[in-house]
Amino acid sequence: MSAILEVKNATRSFGGLVAVNDVSFSVPSRGVTAVIGPNGAGKTTLFNVIAGTISANGGTILLNGEDVTDFKPEAKAAKGLVRTFQLVKLFQDLTAAENVKVGFHLKTHGGLFAALFQPAWARAAERNSEKTAADLLDLVGLSKVAQTSASILPYGQQRLLEIARALACQPSILLLDEPAAGLNAEESERLARAIRRIAADGTAVLLIEHDMKLVMDIADDVVVLDYGRKIAHGTPDAVRNDPAVLAAYLG
Repeated sequence: MSAILEVKNATRSFGGLVAVNDVSFSVPSRGVTAVIGPNGAGKTTLFNVIAGTISANGGTILLNGEDVTDFKPEAKAAKGLVRTFQLVKLFQDLTAAENVKVGFHLKTHGGLFAALFQPAWARAAERNSEKTAADLLDLVGLSKVAQTSASILPYGQQRLLEIARALACQPSILLLDEPAAGLNAEESERLARAIRRIAADGTAVLLIEHDMKLVMDIADDVVVLDYGRKIAHGTPDAVRNDPAVLAAYLG
């Protein structure tokens, strides 16, 4: 299977601390790849380098074969690489459906004329965005709260809503930064179902996660970091029995 994302020798240091140290791996164009490791392993820094939130000190990031190493986050998003964050960042005064529709900004072309005069093409685009938002909310199991203000949604539903909004950008690869953080068992299972559906629909998923049950249930490949270095990469079964991984987590 072809790789949608290739990380080659990625390196990022902060002064004397090397947070990401010569890390290389690829993400297939379909399926779920997880990045795991103990606290301080460099997972979020690696995500920030991939997404363009911070620059790399060395290495190359290829997206569909194109070198996007120095692209800003919005440029990478326009190319199909979209991420979520550890902390939920929603528009609290908007409904769930309205939050998802915000995600269409990369793919829509309107402006003041369309807003004021509502030509036929603008009305058709609005109907399409409403339908697509409804479909995305259904994908993550939030259809029943489409018209509910984001501010009163439970935390687990807010995390799912953020994923739906990210999907509105029509990514070819979705980066999820600890999506299960703060979720209870039922919410985690709902999240797992949503991620499986996203991957089955053709969007590659790359996620950071501490919930090992979730990782082992949904990941096709697992990359393990420790002190900024990649120490293992393989299937969940192979990784869980790797001596280097066991030592990193246990000792």
